[in-house]
Parts: sequence; C-alpha cells; structure tokens
Amino acid sequence: MIYVVYRYRSNVVLQSFRPSPTQLSNIAPTTIDITELEIILTGLYVPWEIVFLPDNTILVTERSGNLVVYKDGDVRRIRIENATQVGEGGLLGMTIDPQFQDNRFLYLYYTYRDYDQIRNRVVRYEYQDTKIDNARILVDRIPGAANHNGGRIAFGPDGYLYITTGDAQRSNLVQNTDSLAGKILRIGKDGSIPTDNPFGNAVYSYGHRNPQGLAWDELGNLWATEHGRSGIQSGLDEVNKIEIGKNYGWPEIEGDEIMPGMITPALNSGPAETWAPAGIIYQNNALYFTGLRGSSLYRIPLSGGTVTGAPDVLYTGNYGRLRALVIGPDGHKYMTSSNTDGRGTVHRGDDKLIKLP
Repeated sequence: MIYVVYRYRSNVVLQSFRPSPTQLSNIAPTTIDITELEIILTGLYVPWEIVFLPDNTILVTERSGNLVVYKDGDVRRIRIENATQVGEGGLLGMTIDPQFQDNRFLYLYYTYRDYDQIRNRVVRYEYQDTKIDNARILVDRIPGAANHNGGRIAFGPDGYLYITTGDAQRSNLVQNTDSLAGKILRIGKDGSIPTDNPFGNAVYSYGHRNPQGLAWDELGNLWATEHGRSGIQSGLDEVNKIEIGKNYGWPEIEGDEIMPGMITPALNSGPAETWAPAGIIYQNNALYFTGLRGSSLYRIPLSGGTVTGAPDVLYTGNYGRLRALVIGPDGHKYMTSSNTDGRGTVHRGDDKLIKLP
C-alpha cells in the first residue's frame, strides 16, 4: 500500500492505493513532505481517550471495554472488568495521576449495568508492566443511558480530578444539584469531596447536556465542549468557560439565549451547523477541539481568557469523525478517528491514532 499526502485548498489529504508490480517498477524514488501527518496506530475500535506514560507507552481506551497498550510497535489489549458498551456508553475517559511516576495511579470512566439500570463510574487502578489491579471506585452510580454519558476526566491545575457527566437522556435531572447527571464533577484523587465544592457533593457546575471535553488555558480557566440538541434540528453545540457553582442552562436555554442565573455559551455552532464536539486542548493561545459529526479539527483563538473569533476549520473530512485529542510529550497534537462507532463511514485501517503538528 502506498500513501500519498497532498494539500487541497486548506486541507491536508491522505490518499492510498495498492500498485501493481508493473506500477511499482515504474515508481522513481522521491521525497514527500509528510511532516503534517503520521498514522501511529490503526485497527482501533471506537477509541475514546489517549494517554502518554512517562516511558513513551501510549494507552488508548476503546469503547468496547478494552484498554490498548502500545509501545515500540507492540500492541496489547487489557479487558476492563465490568465495563459494558451500551450505545454511546462503555470504556470512555482516562487520565493518569499527576504523581504517576511514584504511585502508578490510572483513572478510568466506564459504563456498567447495575441489574436493569445503566450507570457510570470512575475507578482508580494501579498500572504496572501492562497490568492493572487494586481497583478502587471513586464515584459510583452516575446515571447512564444508551446516549449522553459524558465521560471525559482530567486533572486540573488545582490537583483535583474533573469529570464530565451527561444528562443520561433525563433532562429533568440536569438542574438538580443533588443528581450527578448533566454535571461537571470535581473530586480528590481518593474520591473525597473538596471543601469548597459549592453544593457539598461532587458537583462543580451544572446545567450541562452532554459535555465531552475538558481543558485549561494558561490563565487556569476551565473550558468544556458540549453537545447541543439532537434530532432533526441538531446544531447549537457549545464551548463553555466553566466557573464553580454556575448553571449552564440546559434544558432551559440553548444557543445565544439568556436567562437570569444561567450562563450563555462562550461560543456555539448556531442552529444550522453541528460540530458534535469531543476532545479539547489548549495550545498557543487557542483552543482546539475535534468534531464527530463535523469531521473536523476546530481552532478557536483566545486572548486573556476570552474567545476572540470564530473557529478555523481544519482537516475537514480527511479522517471522518474525530474524537480524542491530546498534546503529546513532544508537543504535537494527537487525535483519533471514530468511524467504527456506527455513525461514520469506515475506511481501511479505521479507527486510527493520528499525529498532527
């Protein structure tokens, strides 16, 4: 198989073909600049999150319940006990402890069945030599459903673990600060509740429909991506600047709507465009986030903790649906396609882990 990379308008395109022996004999050596693209892994099944370990091992969660371990060309899979794929649910978010070198703590967010109920939980493990053990449940019985399970987890600059949860298709729970559905949660690495959490429980902010990404800018501001309405209308996806104790409006307001006591998004896609935003990072005075339905990487300029322009749209359609997005230890962006999730067109090698500039 030969891969050709070329630029078409503002997009970098990857095209592949399988030459015949005659064609191969006629191909002269040449130099092709492929610095903007590198496929690290193929054959992934609905990859959801990426983590780099200090020894250059790459971990990828697959929604089916497998933890992929990749190092030096070797790929292994660890089955996560109790993780159950149900629609959009399954093995989702992942992060490592800020002191991973010392404690080896790995954190996972997954969906499970509790008799006739679908729920989500956050579990801390110890990772050592491609094995995980000593599971400790930190947050349990997060409402779950076939859709809208949230699932992103990340440590903030304050050392606490932040967790996004979806409305579990029960919008009546979102405005209830006693429920864990439709929230951003904040806990200690042992599951404890920070003393300054606003409601005396794990809830940090509320009024969220299905938040899918978390990132902090250089000023320490927390940003989150969130899916807007579904169905025939769709659109009104959001990027929110998250503040402790604030209400982000779902299901009472959406888009540019305003209501006392509720926060209007810093940016939304409008009623005619759907991003279905997922992973988000901050780099070089900009937020970058992936789009599932949008099949693009989006760049939003920031200045002083404020959005200063509309998104630049990058790599549109080159890799299909896009989900996970992280900054690697080399400073490059890494993202995954998500074409095997039942909503995309599966191409040869899908799904992929892709390295970008």
